[in-house]
Amino acid sequence: MDKTNGIVISNFIFLGFTHYPKVEITIFVLCLLMYLITLLGNSILILVSVLDSHLHTPMYFFLSNLSCLDIWYTSSALTPMLANFISGRNTISFSGCAAQMYFSLAMGSTECVFLSVMAYDRYVAICNPLRYPIIMNKKICVRIAAGSWVTGSFTALVETVSVLQLSLCGSGVINHFTCEILAVLKLACVDTSKVQLIMLVITVLLLPMPMLLICISYAFILSSVLRISSLDGRSKAFPTCAAHLSVVVLFYGTALSMYLKPSTMDSQEIDKFIALAYAGLTPMLNPIIYSLRNREVKVAVKKLLVRNSLCALSV
Repeated sequence: MDKTNGIVISNFIFLGFTHYPKVEITIFVLCLLMYLITLLGNSILILVSVLDSHLHTPMYFFLSNLSCLDIWYTSSALTPMLANFISGRNTISFSGCAAQMYFSLAMGSTECVFLSVMAYDRYVAICNPLRYPIIMNKKICVRIAAGSWVTGSFTALVETVSVLQLSLCGSGVINHFTCEILAVLKLACVDTSKVQLIMLVITVLLLPMPMLLICISYAFILSSVLRISSLDGRSKAFPTCAAHLSVVVLFYGTALSMYLKPSTMDSQEIDKFIALAYAGLTPMLNPIIYSLRNREVKVAVKKLLVRNSLCALSV
């Protein structure tokens, strides 16, 4: 609980989309659909990556981790909003807000690292195919994945503690649909320059730096692909790279617009809709993009469906 001017804040109140009463129901239905599709699509990707032995490769190992991240992130961001809409109570406890902020930041930060790791994986696979099994062996992949999760979890903990230890003003009304860190920071009654500096350093480390690594990886990939003489060889290299690049553009595009916009721009209503796309649209599209662009995934999904159909018929 946070004490401000003798007042104990034990609950926060979300304004959400109450400024748009005519479209609230539409937003709720769209968010529910995005959440269900996200759960279904990412669960299928994880399932086929585990069950199909042909997909027991570093790329699909990282992809299943990415799907797990998307499920957790969307659940932490959208589930409370959907529950509040159904119950009619737009409130959350202080501890609930802290947990929601932490998990959202942790999953988003970890995904930033994973996308750069996946770009490096594609670089090794295409530019050093003979050494790929040695460089990206199982032990290395597990360590990289664990390091990504630890990095995201630690930076999220630092940001969450930094913000929630501040003295907060008023009645704890958050002009957002979730405990988004920038929206909560606006409630602070004290100087927030130190916290903003911490957030800026972490944001630079987790957004522009991974993006730079992704760009470098794809510069080498493009150079290597262009040297391939056969059209068939090029066509094999492009699908997974195109899928990964599409996810990168979606994820980093919305993230950059949220966390690295100029401080003079203060449009909280626009921020809500950007956050909605960041929390719901991107995780929903990730498995769709990888499925449509990847023949191996489509074959694995068909096998899974046929297997389930045969099992159902035998019963």
